[in-house]
Amino acid sequence: MPGCCCLLGFPSPPAALRILRRRMASRAFQLRLNPLTGDSEWLVVEEEEDEDHHPTPPPKQLLATTSYLDMLNDSARNRAYRRAIEAAVTDPSSRVLDIGAGTGLLSMMAARALAAVRGEARGGSVSACESYLPMGKLMRRVLRANGMENRVKVFHKRSDELKVGDDLDSPADILVSEILDSELLGEGLIPTLQQAYDMLLAKNPKIVPYRATTYGQLIESTFLWKLHDLHNNEANAADGVWLTPGEMERIVSVKPQQHAMQCDALEDEIRLNPSKFLNLTFGNGQIVIVRPISRYEQHEMDMWVLQLDSAGSIFYSTAPRWARQSSSEGLQRDMKDWCDHWKQCVWFMQGKGIPATEDQVLSLRARHNQTSISYQLNINDEACDRSSKGDHLTLLPERIALYGDKDWRSALINTIKNALTVKSSPTCVVADDSLFLALLISSMSPTSKVIAMYPGLRDKGAAYLRSVADANNFSIDQIQVIGKRASSITADDLKHKKVNLLVGEPFYLGSEGMLPWQNLRFWNVRTLLDSMLSEDAFIMPCKGILKLCAMSLPDLWRSRSSLKDVEGFDHSVVNETLGACGDLPGDQQDNRYWKQGVQLFSKPVEVNPGKSVIHVEASFDPSTED
Repeated sequence: MPGCCCLLGFPSPPAALRILRRRMASRAFQLRLNPLTGDSEWLVVEEEEDEDHHPTPPPKQLLATTSYLDMLNDSARNRAYRRAIEAAVTDPSSRVLDIGAGTGLLSMMAARALAAVRGEARGGSVSACESYLPMGKLMRRVLRANGMENRVKVFHKRSDELKVGDDLDSPADILVSEILDSELLGEGLIPTLQQAYDMLLAKNPKIVPYRATTYGQLIESTFLWKLHDLHNNEANAADGVWLTPGEMERIVSVKPQQHAMQCDALEDEIRLNPSKFLNLTFGNGQIVIVRPISRYEQHEMDMWVLQLDSAGSIFYSTAPRWARQSSSEGLQRDMKDWCDHWKQCVWFMQGKGIPATEDQVLSLRARHNQTSISYQLNINDEACDRSSKGDHLTLLPERIALYGDKDWRSALINTIKNALTVKSSPTCVVADDSLFLALLISSMSPTSKVIAMYPGLRDKGAAYLRSVADANNFSIDQIQVIGKRASSITADDLKHKKVNLLVGEPFYLGSEGMLPWQNLRFWNVRTLLDSMLSEDAFIMPCKGILKLCAMSLPDLWRSRSSLKDVEGFDHSVVNETLGACGDLPGDQQDNRYWKQGVQLFSKPVEVNPGKSVIHVEASFDPSTED
């Protein structure tokens, strides 16, 4: 097997919801991507109250696809934060600030701990900062349900908009936060904490969590190799279509970023021998300490552990189960259930990997900026990665794996070959951002005219096609890249010719995480282009088939189950809004789309394989993502 040189990381917690928004007083404007058109749309979220002056629930579709529910079902995480907060709140006059408060769970923990040490005395305060208005509205409902609305002061602001003397009576003594994602830094942990140190906190504050340590190692994995090495995978396919021809093996590669993945399934492929990469200490004002790595074996990798208290007795690990069960120093922590909000991360080294022997010394350097950690592998002081040219394209690992899949390529090649046998000199529209189909049709039919819509790739896609045209035996004059969405295409773009072939993978750059909406967007494009198609136009894909299968997914069910008591606080009020399953009325069960499109029912249904008959009704509303 060709070597896959990649870095597997077990960094941090979850990215709840990353959106662009504008705020005006008690109104928020949220930008979202329409999954059927690819267009950006502004949604207005109002700070409304009912007749009893209680906040109305936020729109369900804004929060049901986030990871908040999974986080709240993570009992090990909840327990660790409760213990750390109780250990930090020892002074009855403590002023606690919670940044990124979410449902207010950590704020309520702090208020309860403060009441325990304060007794009947007065003093101390808890302030909760939550900039995302829909979550802030939900937090107010949770606080009211637990009788905490007068014990936690809520601010619908970014933390850098808070001002001491205006919003806060005085600087905070204790900061609690969970602005962490699967890469650790992706939600702005460093700049947020630094601004809080400078503007919002008293001298020598207590910080929860206190420290985070990332661990890592280089690894070799057959599965990860398929997500990374397109050049060798398509060489094995040997079908004559080259996305990465000859010396241009890196012209299409994996995006150089941390890729969050569930790595429990890699246990049989990886030998665990991690080393520390970064030590991030928050509790004494020092945000980052870099630790050098000097020695590696053939299989190496990367991961992190959260230390929540300054005493070093409360930990939370995001390593996979088999790593936590090992005897590796620093990783054998409190065992926890499977969860999906804080995954492990994989960093793919550029190139096709390197051979390594047991005693060989490799140099792997970790770098970070304000929001991310990156890695560079050096061999004999020579860096493995090289600067990229303008024609270089970076894609997500799943698309790289699909482009290198022999069976997938063969299916498309045979389908297009059959279509071209009855179409002479066709006008073909590639209706998405497909690299493979544009190359395939151009090389198989020298007399065809290929119009690549490339609504996401645009000029980058055109530069790429020019670079690989000769290696795929076609003239670049055959292809016209228009860089438009279907709603903007006119007959002039097609030179008033009817389209004989309309094809797509479907693949739309920037919408990869919207499965199964990629396929539905192609259906929408085909509808918009209907008047430009010939009567006998060949369309691929021509239909979509929805297949259902009854499955038992206990881990996924558990992570999405409805909430009741969370460390002593009632969270049942969030269930409908967050899309929980289990013990809910039938009209409140939610639809959660994953790679295969999973719907979790409100209650499990027992089936007898081969004997049970289940009646299923499906409905479709193209105006929503739910």
